[in-house]
Amino acid sequence: MSLRPHILVVEDDFDMSQLIATFLHQAQFNVKTAEHGDAMREALLQGPTDLIVMDLMLPGSDGLDLCKELRAHPTYAKTPIIMLTARGSTLDRVLGLELGADDYLAKPFEPVELLARIKAVLRRSPPENALNPSANDALHNESDDIPATYHFEGWQLNTRARQLHSPEGVVISLANSDYQILQLLLSRPHRPISRDELLEHAFGRERAPNDRTVDVCVSRLRSHLESDSRQPRMIRTIRHEGYMYNGELPRTASLTPTPLPLPHAFS
Repeated sequence: MSLRPHILVVEDDFDMSQLIATFLHQAQFNVKTAEHGDAMREALLQGPTDLIVMDLMLPGSDGLDLCKELRAHPTYAKTPIIMLTARGSTLDRVLGLELGADDYLAKPFEPVELLARIKAVLRRSPPENALNPSANDALHNESDDIPATYHFEGWQLNTRARQLHSPEGVVISLANSDYQILQLLLSRPHRPISRDELLEHAFGRERAPNDRTVDVCVSRLRSHLESDSRQPRMIRTIRHEGYMYNGELPRTASLTPTPLPLPHAFS
């Protein structure tokens, strides 16, 4: 069995697609390419996919629509997505993050920067299923050091499946970046954590001026956790510092991991 992570590049510019694919092959990744949404869906059914690199501007359904579609699908809801955009608009980047992208990269970019982003996201993500442990094995996932579950305020965070369970038993699949931020906040209850540290933990990169990435992730978490996200109680904003989990002290527990399901066709 190959230990190479599997990357799907969704890009309609043939030259750009081949450039990315060639570079990632040389960096010891298995790479598939797709030029639009239909080709992406077909490629996903051909085998495991550990991460998707997706252009924002695509023929037919654009990257934002496809990201939203993937996040709504039970099999691909947690598959990491890095969005590529030629637009310089902050709004486009924020929209991508709000729809569940794990990171973004503006064109033009250096291939080595894309590679660094891919490795950072994969280090923080589980493989798509237990029969394909490539991403974790090849990139030294450290999840074994994290408690399997956090219990807080009636909620449960399952760190193996990256799922949030509500007090009513509703299962919420979190984007990888949202999971990473919530896990770090729960691991240090009642202690402020800076935006810079949260960004480094979730994305493996430094925070740029006017970067709202962490704020978008926290906003999504509040929409799940808070009864009134406009007056948050569990995740507080600490002025000039960052964010802090302010609820009851979480309890932790061990859990025997169960295999994730194999990919299946889009419904």
